[in-house]
Amino acid sequence: MKNLLTSAFNRATQLTRERNLAEATRVLMGALTADGAATPTPQPAAHAEPHPPTFRLRRPLGETVELLRHAGLPGLNQSGAPLVGLRQAPKIDVPPGAAYLSRSYVGPAGARDYKVYAPNGVGDGERPLIVMLHGCSQNPDDFAVGSRMNELAEEHGFIVAYPAQSTTANQMGCWNWFNPADQTREKGEPSLIAGMTRAIMAEWRVDESRVYVAGLSAGGAMAATMAATYPELYAAVGIHSGLAHGSASDVASAFAAMGGKFELGAARRSLSDDYVRTIVFHGEADQKVHPTNGETIIAGARLDLADALARETRETGSAGGRNYSRTVIADARGVPQLEHWAVEGLGHAWSGGNPDGSFADRHGPEASREMVRFFLADATP
Repeated sequence: MKNLLTSAFNRATQLTRERNLAEATRVLMGALTADGAATPTPQPAAHAEPHPPTFRLRRPLGETVELLRHAGLPGLNQSGAPLVGLRQAPKIDVPPGAAYLSRSYVGPAGARDYKVYAPNGVGDGERPLIVMLHGCSQNPDDFAVGSRMNELAEEHGFIVAYPAQSTTANQMGCWNWFNPADQTREKGEPSLIAGMTRAIMAEWRVDESRVYVAGLSAGGAMAATMAATYPELYAAVGIHSGLAHGSASDVASAFAAMGGKFELGAARRSLSDDYVRTIVFHGEADQKVHPTNGETIIAGARLDLADALARETRETGSAGGRNYSRTVIADARGVPQLEHWAVEGLGHAWSGGNPDGSFADRHGPEASREMVRFFLADATP
């Protein structure tokens, strides 16, 4: 299968250079299916997949073509048949006194829409802010429902922002984590997300020392990039089923990274010297982004830590019907600086989420609740 995939990707790359997208798509479809042809997927258990596909592919075709499209290959960004549309947004429940608002940001690198959730009583003092970056084929409303982050905002009194990727920038709505132009401070998508963050801080009473960023999958990879490129802006980062900043610079390295095949040094070359507290969630059954990516993020972050850390602890447990292992590295005050959650049986989905949203699994520890705990743990000196 490995040789077949390599041959197919090489052939598809050549076909895209020749502007023959239809044939490139056919080649990829044949390689990505388990037996060279699309076959029906057996009905999975409710917790096995984020949402059951019609066919079981090794890599979603839309994501594959989008990676080729944004790898700088000629012609693919000017032509091609429409890909699968984005999921329709679910209904957002807004309790009395809260607000869920639509905003737009325009900067030198372009424009993006975003949503802001302000809980009841948000005007009473400065509040923390969590910026949530959705995954491919998702949107702010979908991610808000799946992550349940608005519910936690009501509990803890923080503001939540949901930037929306443009389908003009990426047909599948993926943040372009693998594009060198979108991995640099004050350039591309990082500049847009940072600009949105600052705009929200200016509009609302936000505690600038308690601004955080988190994301799922492509959004998790972009969250890692935001922490690396704007360490003075974000106090901590949460990465769910994502990849380390700088782990890909073209289509070949993107596929390698998603498969867990890259060296730690390659992912650390462009990391900032400023350390950002990091929490990682990853499913051990993830077939889209290999679980070793979560380990790589933590291993890279450990190299940036100061020597005066108190201890490392490891524990195993069970929550929401799933076993997990958790590694915590805390400072001398006992404040966690790094956390890594590896969840058994979890695929490419938000752990402990609301399945009314896409790529959300109701089973397992609640990733959102644990991220909020981790973020706010450093609020008291």
